[in-house]
Amino acid sequence: MGPAVFGIPLWAELVAAGLGGLQGALFAAGFRERRIDVLGVVAIGIAVALGGSLLRDLILNQPPVVVWSSWYLLVAGLAALVGMTAGPLVKRAGWVVIMLDALVIGIFGVIATTKALSLGVGAIGALLVGIIGAVGGSLVRDLLLGLPVSFLQVGSLFAAAAGAGAAVLILLVTLGVSVPVAGVIGVAVTALLRLAAVRFDWRFPEQRALPWPWRSRPRMRGAGG
Repeated sequence: MGPAVFGIPLWAELVAAGLGGLQGALFAAGFRERRIDVLGVVAIGIAVALGGSLLRDLILNQPPVVVWSSWYLLVAGLAALVGMTAGPLVKRAGWVVIMLDALVIGIFGVIATTKALSLGVGAIGALLVGIIGAVGGSLVRDLLLGLPVSFLQVGSLFAAAAGAGAAVLILLVTLGVSVPVAGVIGVAVTALLRLAAVRFDWRFPEQRALPWPWRSRPRMRGAGG
């Protein structure tokens, strides 16, 4: 497939790590009642920033870049501290966290999808890796905070937005569009779909049992009256 020789630039991964650390710290700022200390905020920021990348590389059987390079932890940790400091300033601006969240899942999803394609993974596999890379940070974050895993709950198309962005990237690359251009479009699709879902309350319906015919029949009370 097209991006077989394309490598993810270090700066792109570090931008994603920084935004993830910032978003994670701002998210943690909303849980004052849990009295999370400075180390806890940094840990949550790092979890959001690096969780998706770690899961992505483990699935792809690659050396985890977040372990082999010190820059990821450093950037994510510093961004988390900035987010913690700025938390009171954006306390009433929940839209900041939502916008960062949309941008982060878009960037991580595109990076994961591109890396999978560059390693020769097929379209369906790359789509799966892209979704995991996008939601992996939130998964680790929710587990650390003892929260229900967000992408498994009825919500605003969290994983679906990531999947849409990854699918668009794969389609564009297949059609011959350059990876950087396809990546920017993929991030935009994910972010816009996520923000639109929040704004207009788009969501999948909650699970429910199928209305099997025999369940609706009145029970017979004997035969022959």
